[in-house]
Amino acid sequence: MGERMDISALENWLWDAACSIRGPIDAPKFKDYILPLLFYKRLCDVYEDEMKELAKDYGDLKIAGELAKSDRKLIRFYIPDEYTWREIRKVTTNLGERLTLALREIAKENPKLQGVIDIVDFNATAAGQRIIDDGTLARLIQILNKYRLGLDDVEPDILGRAYEYLIRKFAEGSGQSAGEFYTPREVGLLMARILDAEEGEEVYDPAYGSAGLLIKAQLLLKEKKQGDIKRPLKLYGQEINPFTYAMGKMNAFIHDMDADLRVGDTIRNPRFVEGGRLKQFPKVTANPMWNQKFPPEVFETDAHNRFLSGIPPSNSTADWGWIQHMFASLKENGKLVVVIDTGVVSRGSGNVGSNKEKDIRKKFVDRDYIEAVILLTDNLFYNTTAPGNIIVINKDKKHKGEILLINASKEFAKGRPKNYLTEENIRKIEEVYKNWQEVDGFSKIITKEETAK
Repeated sequence: MGERMDISALENWLWDAACSIRGPIDAPKFKDYILPLLFYKRLCDVYEDEMKELAKDYGDLKIAGELAKSDRKLIRFYIPDEYTWREIRKVTTNLGERLTLALREIAKENPKLQGVIDIVDFNATAAGQRIIDDGTLARLIQILNKYRLGLDDVEPDILGRAYEYLIRKFAEGSGQSAGEFYTPREVGLLMARILDAEEGEEVYDPAYGSAGLLIKAQLLLKEKKQGDIKRPLKLYGQEINPFTYAMGKMNAFIHDMDADLRVGDTIRNPRFVEGGRLKQFPKVTANPMWNQKFPPEVFETDAHNRFLSGIPPSNSTADWGWIQHMFASLKENGKLVVVIDTGVVSRGSGNVGSNKEKDIRKKFVDRDYIEAVILLTDNLFYNTTAPGNIIVINKDKKHKGEILLINASKEFAKGRPKNYLTEENIRKIEEVYKNWQEVDGFSKIITKEETAK
């Protein structure tokens, strides 16, 4: 205990944790058990820190505990004494049952944590036997006890980093289920810099996954203002997968961020609707699932007037369906930054019967909403080796009638198993975008008319 954790220590620690449950559990499911326990440990350590602070003011820990129990405004969240990490470590029988109960009781005490911390049954069985037995669980808890996760012990994004590592390490083999809801950290950072949210603004992600893009927007603002934020961002998001929804809630909670996150299918049933109309935001960002398929009636019978530029091809990809949903969620002078399959900018050009995407694209270009298109390198994303495109759509373009194309396909460092963007790569792309520059072999400014050709 007492060691300050850096990223390689975090990764070694998580590797030990994963190895301890190897065997009874499939690798892609490691995160489902490790992350909620990590979150629980973090909560308990932060709670312990807050209790010590209170004790300084009120004389001793016992009084601090009684005050916290009766006045919840004194603390961020409350953990009953018998359900702290310290107490659970002492349990020698019925550990799975006791741990599950502890997390459910903590959720009852803290409504914000309901459906977040209480989603895993550590006592669950399959085919008549425990998925993870008490001995294995005790070993896992023992390993996770190695580091303190209090406010001064680790970086704020500890959960996001752990999530990233577990997905990268164990979930690659499980195809789309692994990576569809995770945007590599440095791609998220680049998107946050391009989005450039201002103090007090509302930021929306309709496919938020682990809430990484929303959190990065806020962390970037904090960095820009050197921590002196008068009005934090208001974060909004929707996510279809209930476990991932809970992950995002944990992530926002750990960052102490104001996030209104809802569960559900954004395309079929958008949850941010006010007075029958889609709620609109000044900033929208997302990495939706690429090349998703929806039947045409989902778009044709839409009650929210989202798909006015055309119905995406039902047999292949809803990418332009997602972009149109985001566009419909933008305020009058709003800006949208989305990362999506590169086919979005070229598919359907001249193929008989598949011109639907071309027609939708044409409307966006004709109305002068496309500000920039940034081509990324391949093998950056966890669920595909295909390159991605960042598309910037801006209803308040400074450079009317122009589009900036950036070919960043050579901007990367070789990693194993995935490539990644360095700080230098990110800065180069960001500066060219912000300064609206042409750089030979890297960026080009084209007119609306050239784009139409």
